[in-house]
Amino acid sequence: MNYNEAGVNIEEGYRAVSLYKELSAATANAAVLNGIGSFAGMFSLKEIIAAGSGMDDPVLVSGTDGVGTKLDIAFKMKKYNTVGIDCVAMCVNDILCHGARPLFFLDYLACGKLDADIAAELVKGVASGCRETGSVLLGGETAEMPGFYDEGKYDIAGFAVGIVDRKKIISGVKIRPGDILLGIASSGVHSNGFSLVRKALPDLDEDFGGMSIGRALLEPTRLYVKPVLALLEEIEIHGMAHITGGGFYENIPRIFARPQDGAMPDAVIQNDSWTIPPIFTRLAYGVKTSGSGDLSGGAAEKAGYEMLKTDADLKRLMFNTYNMGIGFVLTLKPGYVKQAVEFLDSRGFPAWEIGRVETARGPGGELYFAE
Repeated sequence: MNYNEAGVNIEEGYRAVSLYKELSAATANAAVLNGIGSFAGMFSLKEIIAAGSGMDDPVLVSGTDGVGTKLDIAFKMKKYNTVGIDCVAMCVNDILCHGARPLFFLDYLACGKLDADIAAELVKGVASGCRETGSVLLGGETAEMPGFYDEGKYDIAGFAVGIVDRKKIISGVKIRPGDILLGIASSGVHSNGFSLVRKALPDLDEDFGGMSIGRALLEPTRLYVKPVLALLEEIEIHGMAHITGGGFYENIPRIFARPQDGAMPDAVIQNDSWTIPPIFTRLAYGVKTSGSGDLSGGAAEKAGYEMLKTDADLKRLMFNTYNMGIGFVLTLKPGYVKQAVEFLDSRGFPAWEIGRVETARGPGGELYFAE
């Protein structure tokens, strides 16, 4: 018996790496010292620090994440190139919350039986996400694991490393009552809560505004890096949150840090301060009916909207699981709100004043919806 007979196709692995090299090379810059194929990727900080004027005390910031069960929808729809963008976004949007600019990204791809073309489509999305955020696809790993993963199934995860000057780290310590919560639009469900999505929306071929709902669900996670880093050059931002797993209730309070002069404040969200996208009202209907409701199309979306208005438990579940149309939140002084909204909107990132920071009602660091 040889390795191929055991289920691992070495030649297919070589072919996959060959395809990855082209994708990685398209993201490279002067700081990259070697290419895909070495035992490790090398990235020079000298050029980066020299290019960052005023970077007196550079700090590396890292984050790691995966795409989760959204991959199952990609496999069923046979559309593989968007989930790689998701993988990058989940990592770089996280490190952005502390003001870091992503430098490089590495991915990990695992499968039961490797198809180099499918693997390359997945990595194509990764490379696309890296290019859009100005980072480098520095390397990665492809693991073929027959008997461990089902044939035709892949998992993808990765991690990003970024850099920020210590004096510019955003930690939340400057947040005070009176600050405004500015929400930036998401592109859809992004990459969280898909175990529930798959139960609530079992028919991926359902018509949704002229496309299948499966295709709508695969809209990749929005990349906030470039517009937010550019905005940081214009105004002071006190805190930032990436709305991922745990939705509003878990992620917005993560903005806060206990200041030296008192307790952490609370975040208060203003109802109806933005329009919840139809994908979430359709999803709310499916969640409420356990995916078995008999309404279709716009009728289900409207029913889900009314349910969110009247069912407090459903509303909390949805806002505790999904981004509900807000993918990234900034905390800033009221005087900067108009400038920030106009700046972001001009770059194709609609933003709304969605709430405010208030003096804590209890121990602090909580999220409430306005009465």
